[in-house]
Amino acid sequence: TRSLTITSVDQSMFEKAQGEKVTLPCTFELSEEDEGPLDIEWVLIPADNQKREQIIIMYSVDRVYNQYYAGLTGRMQFTNLDPRSGDGSLDILNLKAADTGTYQCKVKKAPGVQSRKIQLTVLVKPARTKCSIEGSQEIGKDVTLKCVSQEGSPLLSYDWRRASRTQDLPATAVLNKNTGELLLKNASREYSGTYSCVASNRVGTDECSVELNVTPPVNTAAIITGAIIGTLLGLSVLCSLIFCCCKKHREKKYEKEVHHDIREDVPPPKSRSSTARSYIGSNRSSLGSMSPSNMEGYTKTPYSQVPSEDFERAPPQNPPFAPSKVAAPNLSRMGAVPVMIPAQSKDGSIV
Repeated sequence: TRSLTITSVDQSMFEKAQGEKVTLPCTFELSEEDEGPLDIEWVLIPADNQKREQIIIMYSVDRVYNQYYAGLTGRMQFTNLDPRSGDGSLDILNLKAADTGTYQCKVKKAPGVQSRKIQLTVLVKPARTKCSIEGSQEIGKDVTLKCVSQEGSPLLSYDWRRASRTQDLPATAVLNKNTGELLLKNASREYSGTYSCVASNRVGTDECSVELNVTPPVNTAAIITGAIIGTLLGLSVLCSLIFCCCKKHREKKYEKEVHHDIREDVPPPKSRSSTARSYIGSNRSSLGSMSPSNMEGYTKTPYSQVPSEDFERAPPQNPPFAPSKVAAPNLSRMGAVPVMIPAQSKDGSIV
């Protein structure tokens, strides 16, 4: 007895790049014996056998149901708007790496039932490829050029070329296409230039470049000597500044101490007028303490000269009694300048 048959059996594996569109074929033919309702299901078979199959889209009783799988919502549809014509193929738009898996098409129309599995692999193009240089770029040294893609599905392959007319690599170059490393042994000046790396897989390529500049070895001894000399000069300048600052600080401190120093052992100088005034005042006090009876022994000594102008004349006073004649002491013997001292006699007259 002839029944339902899946006719699309040519291709069972698809490889597409991320972001592209794929059509998973599922065409069929019905027989006269298939009289039941037509049902078409697309199922995603997980890689883990312990997980159950999940329906992603279905056609049943002249209606499409596509809300079963959130990961493909809005990105899948039947290729033919009317699958009853014998075409139940599935279109998946804007492919993602997570869409990789095994898809199965099931066609049911009683009593016939048929299915077909298709393997889909979504590949990611190489992207964000970076080139770098490892090692000293000196003549006679070994230099390694590295190339790595941050994105890209395996298997990635790397190829280096030189930006010159022939694009040939140096004779000592050793290339590892799987890791992207290019080893340049015993580098020379002729190795200098621009090098480009191309990362590729089955769905795309990406490229980066790097500039190599091979130079003579650096004179390390001269650099160390210059660094030591510079350090010593810097220390000497620093020490000189510190010494000058300390010296200036000491000088300021000494000037401040001398300015505020008070010497208590040396009395301030006195003027001649103040000396004479103090001497006259002392004589007055001594004479004022004498009574008239004690003044009899003094004889009147005439003076023909006026006291020196260096002394101040005592202000006139109104004595309460008349001075008596009293002989003035011989002041010359006492080492003092003679002065006129009023005295009172016994009869009360002033001499």
